[in-house]
Amino acid sequence: MRLFVALTPPPDAQQAVWEAFAPVRARSYPMKWLPPGGIHVTLKFLGEVEEGRQSELAHALGEAVTGARAVTLVVSGAGAFPDPLRPRVLWAGIAPDPAIELLADRVERVFDRLGFPTEARAFRPHLTLGRVARHARPRDFTGMAAALEGLRVEAVAVVDGVELVKSVLRPDGAAYERVHRERLS
Repeated sequence: MRLFVALTPPPDAQQAVWEAFAPVRARSYPMKWLPPGGIHVTLKFLGEVEEGRQSELAHALGEAVTGARAVTLVVSGAGAFPDPLRPRVLWAGIAPDPAIELLADRVERVFDRLGFPTEARAFRPHLTLGRVARHARPRDFTGMAAALEGLRVEAVAVVDGVELVKSVLRPDGAAYERVHRERLS
């Protein structure tokens, strides 16, 4: 099964961010959009994992969040990785917060001990809204930079749990299923 560790905002915040991206969705770029309920911050992508490891991973997640408090996601702005001229992912930004970065670091260290290597790049918290379709070409995204600049994306959400999430890839995009949740105090 394909797994990742995530912070999932409450439904009202997910919906607010989803609605903020309506002008970009209306432009019919070749994208696979996440449904509002799928919007999340990935703390750690684990990839393909044997189902027999589920309890081990749940225990590790519990260890990683021990003593951690609920975090506040301040959502502001929009962008694309690597950039709007050649996008692969569209995102809503999360304001820097030491509590989120510390939590991500703890998750990285605990899961590294289980054989999931630490990311080589710096952690940049964001909410993924869409991924570019495989057949897309750079010219398909004319006007993307201006469309993203014009968005007003603002939301504040308190997240009181960290989740181990299963990702099922389908032709119309990924579907997510919570496998385990650890509460933040």
